[in-house]
Amino acid sequence: MAALTQQLGQFIADLSPNHLPDEAVKVAKMGFIDCIGTMIAGRGEDSVRIMTEVLAPGAGASTLTFGARTGPAPEIAWINGTAAHALDYDDVGLRGHPSTVLVPAILAEAEHLGASGADMITAYIAGYETWAELFRRDSGLLHVKGWHPTGLYGAIGAAAACAKLRKLDAEKSAIAIALGGSQSSGLMSNFGTMTKPFHAGKAAHAGIMAARLAEAGFTANTDALEHPQGFLHAISPTGTEDRTSPSKAGQEWAILTQGLGIKKYPTCYCTHRAIDCMLDLVGQTPIAADAVEKITVNISDYFATVLRNHTPDTGLAAKFSMEFAMASGIIAKRVGLRELTDAFVQRPDIQALMSKVEIITTTEYDPELSGAAPADSVTVALTNGQVIAGDPVKRATGHATRPLTEQQLYDKFADCLDVGGSDIPAEVLFQRLSSIQSITARDLTAF
Repeated sequence: MAALTQQLGQFIADLSPNHLPDEAVKVAKMGFIDCIGTMIAGRGEDSVRIMTEVLAPGAGASTLTFGARTGPAPEIAWINGTAAHALDYDDVGLRGHPSTVLVPAILAEAEHLGASGADMITAYIAGYETWAELFRRDSGLLHVKGWHPTGLYGAIGAAAACAKLRKLDAEKSAIAIALGGSQSSGLMSNFGTMTKPFHAGKAAHAGIMAARLAEAGFTANTDALEHPQGFLHAISPTGTEDRTSPSKAGQEWAILTQGLGIKKYPTCYCTHRAIDCMLDLVGQTPIAADAVEKITVNISDYFATVLRNHTPDTGLAAKFSMEFAMASGIIAKRVGLRELTDAFVQRPDIQALMSKVEIITTTEYDPELSGAAPADSVTVALTNGQVIAGDPVKRATGHATRPLTEQQLYDKFADCLDVGGSDIPAEVLFQRLSSIQSITARDLTAF
């Protein structure tokens, strides 16, 4: 039997748009919609401005953040991936953020190639399923080791997607995957800075380059994933990775069982269940900030490790702060894009309330939600002695098992385009994305 890298290469080469489950196509479309919304919302961030100035993309067919400027696909994917992840508002799944890597890589390369929307959807599913195949082979928590899964899995997923888009054969698809593996990177220690979204953009860029190099005859070992010194063993936190079982790609659709979680809040996903709990609580019982004695949040030790910023003073740092999320929930009664600003985070009342948050951790995990406690909960003790407890939350709003409605998805999309000053009306672009299979990549970005 062929090795894992070769099996995935064969899966990519064989994947046909005519044999995709309808529900898989629906999930892929949702990934495009949500990612492009967050990309446009994030295009004014300093990280995107600096990337654009430094990379200085020249002439090319690929569109920069759905604006008027174009450039070469690799550089545009790098910048667009950074923009899509800059606000930490993009979708989640497979221990990372699949669409913020896959969509920028696919869209930039599809514009360069003049590819169809149907080809883009197929490429997305190829990338998702390849990412999922790696994800299922190690139950260890990469974050604990210091790895950012989006950068690690993303480079390989994007390589698979771009190999499909370029219609590479099985051997060259396997080589593209191997090249993606050698470009995998991303450190947790850089969370809360511009470098976190850089990981996503770099993975998108890596995927395009991997497929292009493979097509041109560049060589790599087609056991790069499963080799004893290969990708899976190199990144494994515990050294208990599965390097030998047959691939399930093409046999089982991970995109149907795992799906995508669409973020309701522009903060680290580790805050979302607690935010749901807090907003439900204040919706039922209004709470004055100056009446709070203490806020207690119960989460896993893993979530607490990710949420490293306890006294943030910028909007970027606040995305990784449970203390900020709780303070914003009480004071603003929401946690949205307009709260994730330096000015709001630095407000004296926000800073004062953050100091009253206590985080209690557990090492008991939900077997179906990687790194999460069985549920997250919030309790607020008031200065008058009253204690208000919210109902524990097992799945955040927007999780694949608690999906946003079509209207909620559109509302988030329209809000993102408004914040980003979109050149294309929200209703026009949403309609294009909803019918992406019947248009081309260049139709999608046209003014």
